[in-house]
Amino acid sequence: MAWLVLLLAGLFEVAWAVLLKYTDGFTKLWPSVACLAAMAVSLGLLGIALRDLPLGTAYAVWTGVGAVGTAMLGLVLFQEPATAARLACT
Repeated sequence: MAWLVLLLAGLFEVAWAVLLKYTDGFTKLWPSVACLAAMAVSLGLLGIALRDLPLGTAYAVWTGVGAVGTAMLGLVLFQEPATAARLACT
């Protein structure tokens, strides 16, 4: 169960990172509210997962899901370049 919670935490990390782009520097109200809510949910779920998982492992997985998911959505949603170096690092 802790692994599922951790995966959800990672997905909410991706959500807040993508939403951060839409906040326009936190000048747009609803994207900003959604971004902050996703941040809170992500951290809350990470905290719950840490009850049963080792910190180093959980944090590495959480940031990994966030990094890969955010990079992939950057390609799809924002037409960011898919260079060989970028794909190799993701």
